[in-house]
Amino acid sequence: MLHLRIIVPPDRAPAVVDLLAGMEVVTHLVVLPGAAKRPAGDLVLCDVAREGADGVLRALRELGVDDAGAIAVDETDVTLSAAADRAERVAPGLGTDALVWDEIAHKTGEETRLSVTYLLLITVATIIAGIGVLIDQPILIVGAMVVGPEFGPLAALCVAVLRRRPAVIVRSTVALVVGFLVAMAVTVLTTWLLTAAGLVDRSMLLAPRPLTDFIWRPDALSWVVGFLAGAAGMISLTANRAGPLVGVLISVTTVPAAANVAVALAYGIPDEALGSAAQLLINICAIVLAGVLTLVVQQFWWRRITRRRRPRAVSTPSRLGAWPLAPRSDPEHRSEPVNGTTGSPGSGR
Repeated sequence: MLHLRIIVPPDRAPAVVDLLAGMEVVTHLVVLPGAAKRPAGDLVLCDVAREGADGVLRALRELGVDDAGAIAVDETDVTLSAAADRAERVAPGLGTDALVWDEIAHKTGEETRLSVTYLLLITVATIIAGIGVLIDQPILIVGAMVVGPEFGPLAALCVAVLRRRPAVIVRSTVALVVGFLVAMAVTVLTTWLLTAAGLVDRSMLLAPRPLTDFIWRPDALSWVVGFLAGAAGMISLTANRAGPLVGVLISVTTVPAAANVAVALAYGIPDEALGSAAQLLINICAIVLAGVLTLVVQQFWWRRITRRRRPRAVSTPSRLGAWPLAPRSDPEHRSEPVNGTTGSPGSGR
């Protein structure tokens, strides 16, 4: 379930309340007239089945609620309610398959800014991976993957391409390009400093590295791994299960390659630098292509599900003045239709 906290100007409150009350996927509807102060208006609270959230949010935006008021969406981890169970039953499909575009756009949009934190994280990840390349230590490579933050801009780029958002495409591309360039430049300087301190040397990069030499030798499997990583990352994001492990999966194809480019440039080994750069480019392209195709397939599948089974509307009051509903003890209230059936609201469907 998703919890919606909505601030509505008083003149639009009746339409918003009627809209929400008329949707079977919405439950636990609460109206607090005049409770909101900035912006001023009525406070409307409700829970909505994740499967129907995209349609509810779209309808609220069509009423201009986001312009004149506010819509806040929170994930509800645990809901113990027969009404919530009914709302989820009538909603089409499963919550993990649902696409909530406003939620996806918000999550990925936050990751497109070229912030100091982003630059620090990607630089630290690349330096750690560079040291791992030199000493042929996969443990350090994995550690660098955990730190790498590039999944955010890559996911935002996939969403922006499908939704045709040029501004987001530009911001995501800039974050990726500038982020990797800065990280590689700092890693080159760090490699020189470590060499001057006698901690590493050129021979370490030229020596056999059976555990990490795959990083600069792109092949068909490089594309396959990048494609699978992009698909898994996008599925996790849309299912609201994106986390550190997904970032690690994405980083396995990006940060180590960028680190190998930097170390090879620092020691003047152009063949290895070019191979690593090709690996990085191939993997980024594979991730973006897989992410976009995954979204296309999910969107197509979800539209088929929602067309096949649309939630019915329930009878609702016509004006805000009709709220609150009659108490349960009222005989007339008990005989009202509930989700298209008669009987007590507590009797189920």
